[in-house]
Amino acid sequence: MKPATPRELLLQLFRSAVAAVDPLEIIAPYLPAPPKGRTIVIGAGKASARMAQGVEQHWQGPIEGLVVTRYGHGAPTRHIEIIEAGHPVPDEASAVAAARIMDMVKGLTADDLVLCLVSGGGSALLSMPAPGLSVDEKRAINRQLLKSGAPIGEMNCVRRHLSAIKGGRLALACHPAQVVTLVVSDVPGDDPAVVASGPTVPDGSSAADALAILGKYGIAPSAAVRAALADPALAAPLPDDPRLKGNRVAVIATAQHALDAAAAAARAAGYTPLILSSSMEGEAREVAIVHAGIARQVVEHGQPLAAPCVILSGGETSVTVRGKGRGGRNAEFLLALAVALQGMPRVHAIACDTDGIDGTEDNAGALLAPSTLARSAQAGLDPHALLANNDGYSFFAALNELVITGPTRTNVNDFRAIVVEP
Repeated sequence: MKPATPRELLLQLFRSAVAAVDPLEIIAPYLPAPPKGRTIVIGAGKASARMAQGVEQHWQGPIEGLVVTRYGHGAPTRHIEIIEAGHPVPDEASAVAAARIMDMVKGLTADDLVLCLVSGGGSALLSMPAPGLSVDEKRAINRQLLKSGAPIGEMNCVRRHLSAIKGGRLALACHPAQVVTLVVSDVPGDDPAVVASGPTVPDGSSAADALAILGKYGIAPSAAVRAALADPALAAPLPDDPRLKGNRVAVIATAQHALDAAAAAARAAGYTPLILSSSMEGEAREVAIVHAGIARQVVEHGQPLAAPCVILSGGETSVTVRGKGRGGRNAEFLLALAVALQGMPRVHAIACDTDGIDGTEDNAGALLAPSTLARSAQAGLDPHALLANNDGYSFFAALNELVITGPTRTNVNDFRAIVVEP
């Protein structure tokens, strides 16, 4: 049944996008053949519990293992243990999970298989600092990176080089067993070495690269951090390390898959879709200004396509936190979009995180209509002041325009759709 209103269409597009990257429904074709020896399932990320559930549903033969996911993102399993831990800042449960996973893969043979289930969020959920570093020191660096506005690729580069488990080090611990890594990607470009800081997939970056990123954002490393980055004995393995030969990686879900599904749903509803990009990065409010300009061009000139249409994009924006308000990237994007559009007729929008959680709030994102700014004025809200305070959540909560789904147990990052009516 076709949606009756733009709001219903936007929600349907988001649901279609999330359904297309549900690990439970898509994992089966990527599973390897059972080995002669044991099958150990390990993993980390917001989608890892759902991935483990899918493995159990389709696996033939004995299986055991442990995966760690964010609090509230678990799923029922019989043979694979699920641990929930802190995200985006690691906690004690993150450290316990990492240690137990490393212990689990000790002493394996060439006849054994390690199936590693990786998705976004795994960097925080697998916490094992490099030798000489404390959990508190690494946690402090993580907090500063989150506030800096650094894109996910740069954040994960630093995390890899301050870890004893990431950057391919977990794969070394599994040797000589074969490691097959299945990835639900939340990073622009879908490089599996970047997702969750690549615990089983080395990327070839150096400790010097990590140090340069800290300098770029004015983050002063402690003496222990500097020592860890300077110690060649702690360096991550390179992609051509012979101990990793024979391991395999498959990316099973991406932002592009989600956008393609939303585009198909738009066509079915009679709207022409335009996918701008599946890998947008940059400040959320600046990305919003670009999207507003494209929507305005459609309304005023019928370019680059004519209404009725849907403009779609994915990727991961960033927010340089300057205020003290509530709200994740998607609320920030949508509030900036509202300010840029100034109530332009015929333009409606949604911005949500596909994992169901925008930042650290309880919403996936929010909705925007041509009447949003007028309604906010009636409610006594100042959108400019709220945007300056990074308080998109409060703006949309006051208007009852938050999208609340709860954890979706998948994660291909941000989803944005702008509907332009005829």
